[in-house]
Amino acid sequence: MNTELFIARRFSFDKEGKKLMSRSIVRLSVISISLSIAVMIITLAVVTGFKKEIRNKVVGFGSHIQILNFDANNSYESIPISSNQDFLPSIKSIPGIRHIQVFATKPGIIKADKENQGVFVKGVGPDYDWTFFNQNMIKGNSFKVTDSAATNEVILSEKLASMLRLDIGDEFPMFFFDERPRGRRFKISGLFTTSLEEFDRQFILADIKHIQKLYNWNDNQISGFELLIDGFKDLDIITYLVRDIAGYHFLDDGSRLKVLSIEDKYPQIFQWLGLLDMNVLVILVLMIVVAVVNMISGLIILILDRTNTIGLLKAVGANNRSMRKIFMYQALYLILKGLVIGNMLALAICFIQERFQLLKLNQSSYFIDYVPVNLTWLIVIFTNLGSLFIIFLSMLIPTLVILKIDPVKTLRYN
Repeated sequence: MNTELFIARRFSFDKEGKKLMSRSIVRLSVISISLSIAVMIITLAVVTGFKKEIRNKVVGFGSHIQILNFDANNSYESIPISSNQDFLPSIKSIPGIRHIQVFATKPGIIKADKENQGVFVKGVGPDYDWTFFNQNMIKGNSFKVTDSAATNEVILSEKLASMLRLDIGDEFPMFFFDERPRGRRFKISGLFTTSLEEFDRQFILADIKHIQKLYNWNDNQISGFELLIDGFKDLDIITYLVRDIAGYHFLDDGSRLKVLSIEDKYPQIFQWLGLLDMNVLVILVLMIVVAVVNMISGLIILILDRTNTIGLLKAVGANNRSMRKIFMYQALYLILKGLVIGNMLALAICFIQERFQLLKLNQSSYFIDYVPVNLTWLIVIFTNLGSLFIIFLSMLIPTLVILKIDPVKTLRYN
């Protein structure tokens, strides 16, 4: 029989113990742990959810990795490369690469009634993965690209359509400027919305054949390749492997190719997302400190409230190590109680937010109109284990008070 555990249970559950002055302090300690663990879980769920949502939407517009002409810049004016590259089989064999597709881009101006808007047309081929835009389509459908005739159908965002007073089925002219202005007439087949306002009001997806004709390219000339991968966590290593294969590849005209990850293409967005990690770290440290301080205070009060009992147990032969174990067991019970309550609170809040999206954000500032939640068992498990270890380990400090308690003095004044 574990004597220390038995005594700790009696301390925790007997009715007399509940009437001691430590009752309020103990409750405060449990509440502190509950709120701390709840705040930590919610913070991690919200931040990881926010980063995941923004990251997926940016990737939806630009893929994970792009292979371009080395001389291409960020103006969306393209320098062509051939779609027939001998390194493609090697890249397709890299573990983690899910899909490879061709694309071409060109800037243009939409003219609709009295409204004009500069946009970037992204030409896509028959191999394009429509998953992202189909998930964000709110009206109509994506168009079908074939190897034969070019389709005049396009998709654009609801935001852009509203600015131009256009809707599904409407036709509009678009003008492109090179040596001379050239026009194309397109028909809207679908409207999407991603809440990334900067992207929504700029991008239009069309058949790649239009871009090739506007540039006077042949059917094998493209702006580049887009690579989609299975997991974002593997982006750096896969980019390195692709760059090792294609980044040092020379074209027939002597030019080279370059490999850009989505983080290289939009560094300002991903640097901003990276700053959130520091905020999370500060919150986690503060919550742990609050829980530890309150728990230490509660355990000290608990020990002082049991001074007479400690003196009596020491008088009958209990040593300091056994006495410390008793209060460590009692502290563990209080910590676990706080963790259970905190987890229930965090899970309830995360479930409600994920289901009903009650908490909203300013879309123009945060690229999304609600607070996203990405609650995983990994977050819950590691937050609980880490908190339990740190808080429980810190309980060794207040139990040092037991070493100062003299059984003779406590029993003399009892």
